[in-house]
Amino acid sequence: MYFLYILFAILIFGILIMVHELGHFLTAKLFKVKVNEFSIFMGPAIWKKQKGETLYSLRCVPIGGYCAMEGEDGDSDDPRSFGNVSWWKKIIVLAAGAGMNFLTGLVMLILMFGFAGGMELSSPVLESVEEGSSLVGYLETGDRIYSIDGERIYTGSDVSAILSLGLNGGGYEHDVVIVRDGVKMALNDLNMEPRELPDGEGGTRLRYGMNLTLLERNVGNILTQSWYGAVNYARNVRLSLQMLFRGDVSVKEVSGPVGIVKTIADVGTSSGSTSAGVWNVISLGAFIAVNLGIMNLLPIPALDGGRIVGVLLTTAVEGVTKKKLNPKIEGYIHAGGMVVLMILMVVILFKDVFQIIF
Repeated sequence: MYFLYILFAILIFGILIMVHELGHFLTAKLFKVKVNEFSIFMGPAIWKKQKGETLYSLRCVPIGGYCAMEGEDGDSDDPRSFGNVSWWKKIIVLAAGAGMNFLTGLVMLILMFGFAGGMELSSPVLESVEEGSSLVGYLETGDRIYSIDGERIYTGSDVSAILSLGLNGGGYEHDVVIVRDGVKMALNDLNMEPRELPDGEGGTRLRYGMNLTLLERNVGNILTQSWYGAVNYARNVRLSLQMLFRGDVSVKEVSGPVGIVKTIADVGTSSGSTSAGVWNVISLGAFIAVNLGIMNLLPIPALDGGRIVGVLLTTAVEGVTKKKLNPKIEGYIHAGGMVVLMILMVVILFKDVFQIIF
């Protein structure tokens, strides 16, 4: 079963790479940009087919992929080259890959909320506060939790997710904003210590004692919860980057494709049943899809975000100087960024393999 989950993880990666490059490909074709090659994965080709002006290929190294457009990294006299289209079309083409990844994550969440039996739809509105909870006397039935430690709360699951991040430094006191009778109220340094409370099965476990409102499973609520789920995944990427830059998270905890595949397989096999394992893997796949989209929009050379910044800067400089810049300069910058990224990926790859073996 573990091997099957590994294959499932590789399939998810392949799909995410394909839809990302498909976003670039479809928008390039929409704007009549010449596409020389559309490839899934990297390295030597194991399958390729020329159709019209575009070579379609599947390559043997299951990392990345590309949509090679005419004049993307250099000058070209072809009127349909990437460098000869207007700046706003370039930005749409470059951003389309990330957009497709986000859309894929959203679709996966819709499938989860719509068909996974164990998935609850919940609102951050309190149905009750249990006796013995540290929140008795502070929160009341009908209160809507608006934010915790400065982060908006959209769904019931956001509450435990934000609390688990320890944005307040890891203590039990949190800055909470609630909406009561239509009025916002700030509850600063609210004690939200989990306590041993009945678990409904004859025992006890550490709980906050907040019972949130469950929502009816209808189309509107499924779409709303799925959208908020995708937004929260994007927020988790931002918070993770913040913690990485602050030093709260070590670079050693960053995983590459091998580490992520192992994580997906571990999540699947540790689930209570095969169906639960599949849905948990799909949930993780949705997070990876959104993560991939957001990371690609970072303003780093060689990534889509870096290329978008390059387009904006080039357009601004050419607009002021009235002179066309040499596109090879930007190509060299992105090539250098690609080399650095590839070195980083190799380092992370060896780190992941080392951790698996030892």
